[in-house]
Amino acid sequence: MAAPSSAPPSSSPTMGDLFLGFLKIGLMGFGGVAAIARHVIVVEREWLSDEEYGKLLGLCQALPGANTVNVAVMLGDRFQGVIGALVSVVGIMAMPLTTLVAAATVYDHVAGHPLARLVLSGAAVSAAGMILGAAAKLLVRARPSPGGWICAAAAMVAVAGFEMPLPWTLACLAPLSLGFAAWSLRR
Repeated sequence: MAAPSSAPPSSSPTMGDLFLGFLKIGLMGFGGVAAIARHVIVVEREWLSDEEYGKLLGLCQALPGANTVNVAVMLGDRFQGVIGALVSVVGIMAMPLTTLVAAATVYDHVAGHPLARLVLSGAAVSAAGMILGAAAKLLVRARPSPGGWICAAAAMVAVAGFEMPLPWTLACLAPLSLGFAAWSLRR
């Protein structure tokens, strides 16, 4: 597998490219799409570099809503304006909504069965593994500064260890992160 380019693409993706790219992300995103979104956007389509994707995803995590839907909106808008944002959101949401309606219908019929509860437990573990894998790739490839590592570790301890709500964690760590960034720019 070739390393992704660090330069932005020479031409903007078309509306069709955006729709099909985000449709693929939505179709493949069982248990979370962060890892798949990164692969499609950075490696396969080369719309962004790893660093650009990491920054965009970080911003989208601070906004309300689903992170990858926020990424779809921002990339669609960046490449094709407001209509591109709408096309990207329709693409990323089409298959999950279709699948969800079908799954809810089936689940309604089997919810009381012990095997159904076992399957859902396994799916939750798989989703957690995918999220951790995507986070590890982003951290390593983004090459954060020592201050960035400190903020990442503090966020993990606050949320996972002390079960602090994410908005409070962000409110506390954002000034620290900005301070580290300002300090590293002065050096």
